[in-house]
Amino acid sequence: MKVAIVHDWLTTYGGAERVVEEMLKVYPEADIYTLVYDEKKMSRHFPKEKVHASFVQKIPFSKKLYTKLLFLMPKAFESFDLTSYNLVIASSSCCAKGVITSPDTRFVAYVHSPMRYAWDLYYDYFRSSGFLTRFFMKRMMGKIRQWDYISSQRIDAIAANSSYIKRRIKKFWNRDAQVIFPPVDTERLGPDGLPPEDFYVAFSRFVPYKRIDLAIKACGELGKKLIVIGSGSQEAELKKLASSYKNSVITFTGRISDEEVSAYLQKCKALIFSAEEDFGIIPVEVQCCGRPVIAYGKGGALETVKDGITGVYFDRQETSSVKEAILRFEELSRNGAFDVKTITDHAKTFSAQRFREEIKELAERGLR
Repeated sequence: MKVAIVHDWLTTYGGAERVVEEMLKVYPEADIYTLVYDEKKMSRHFPKEKVHASFVQKIPFSKKLYTKLLFLMPKAFESFDLTSYNLVIASSSCCAKGVITSPDTRFVAYVHSPMRYAWDLYYDYFRSSGFLTRFFMKRMMGKIRQWDYISSQRIDAIAANSSYIKRRIKKFWNRDAQVIFPPVDTERLGPDGLPPEDFYVAFSRFVPYKRIDLAIKACGELGKKLIVIGSGSQEAELKKLASSYKNSVITFTGRISDEEVSAYLQKCKALIFSAEEDFGIIPVEVQCCGRPVIAYGKGGALETVKDGITGVYFDRQETSSVKEAILRFEELSRNGAFDVKTITDHAKTFSAQRFREEIKELAERGLR
C-alpha cells in the first residue's frame, strides 16, 4: 500500500509534528508533503529524502515568512499530485487538508483545528494586526473561508484531536468527526516517588493566549512560589510583571532540557494552566508525573483534567478566579484528594500506542 502524509509546514518541532512522527511509525514508508521544509531544524525528525515541499519553498525567505503567504496555500496544497497513493493522511490546522485525491484514494484528515484566523478567532487576529494585514484580511478572508469549507467536503473521514475541536468542525464545515486524542509520551514520564515540594509550575511558550500572566499574578498576590518554564515573545513583559511582587519567589528557568523539565514536573505541587487550548499536551505530561493540574475549565482541559480527582478548574481567565482555584486545590490536597496512581493511570489513557492504533483503524476502515 502506498501512503502519503500531508502536514501544514515543517519548520519547528512541536505537538503537531509529534503527531506526524507517530503516523510515520504506523506507515514508515510513507512520503511526506508539506508547504515548506526547514532541513536544518527538522531533518533529525523528518529526513530530507522523505519530504516533498511545495513551490512556496522556492520563494525567498519562505521558511520564515510562510505564515504571511496564506493566499498561496490553497494553490500550493492543491498542486500536489497524489493520484498514485492508496491512502493519504493529512495532519492539518491550516490548509493541509485541502489536497486533492482521486476517487479511489482513501483520504483521512487529522484536524488539530479548523483555521482559527478564518473562523472564530478572526476578530481577535484582526484587532491585533497591523494596518496592512487588516487590509488584506478584509479582502481575502471571505474567499479563504469558501475554499476551507469546500475543501473540507473532499475528505473521506475526519478525526478531531478533542471533542472541543469536533464541535468546531461541525460548526464551520458541517462534518462529523471521530475524536482521537493526540499522542503523549507516557512511557518517558513518571512520578519520582517523593512528596511534592512547595512550588507551582507554569510551563509553555510565552505568547499572549497562554496567559502565563495569570499564574504570575495569582502566585504573586498569594505569596506562593512559582517556577516559570519556557521562553517567547512575552518574556521581558512577564519578567517585569513578576518583579513587581516582593512577597513571593517567582523564578524563570528559560529553555531547559527535557530531563530538567521532568524534574520540575515531578516535584511541583501542581501545574497552573491558564490557556484555552484545543487539547493541551502539557497538562497530560504533568499528570504522567503524578502531579495535579489547576486548569482553566474550557477547551481541551475539560477532557484531560478531572476536577477534584486529577486537578481543579477555574472558570474565568481572571486573577481572582485562579487564586480561588489555588486555595481550593490546597484544601483538597490537605484532605488527600489527589492520589498519584489515580492521576498517572488517567494520563496513560492518552498514550502514543493508543493514538497509533486508533489512527490506523480509522485510516484503513475504508480500504477494507
